[in-house]
Amino acid sequence: MADIYAPPLRLLAAPTAAVGALAVTVAAVMRGGSAAVGAALGVAIVVGFFSVSHIVLGRVLAKSPELAMSAALALYLFKIIVLFVLLAVFRHATGFDGKTFGLTVLVCTVSWTMAEVLVHARRRVPYVTPAATQPGSDSNAD
Repeated sequence: MADIYAPPLRLLAAPTAAVGALAVTVAAVMRGGSAAVGAALGVAIVVGFFSVSHIVLGRVLAKSPELAMSAALALYLFKIIVLFVLLAVFRHATGFDGKTFGLTVLVCTVSWTMAEVLVHARRRVPYVTPAATQPGSDSNAD
């Protein structure tokens, strides 16, 4: 039953990858190779982080829906820590443009979030589970 709540990963990753490809192209044309590397790194981080969250939360929902919020918060904390570590490691990196990296991360994050909102708004998810009727029982009797 949990699969009705989790949209396929491709519906979320495809728009973000398209926005990311556009960001890498624009960065390469406007600011050069180091900006394109920064943009590509930003796209990879966003798609990687959100994909892992999507997969892990989908599995948690399938096994134990009541743990979904705890798992989501733990994943969020883990991603923040990893992002801080990456920022600390790449703080003085000269191989890519940091501003382009940051802007691409922001744009791709907004793109993924918008895709999630649109996909969930268009999905038909039942919020009332009809009571199971057994053969021979009158479902209208109260």
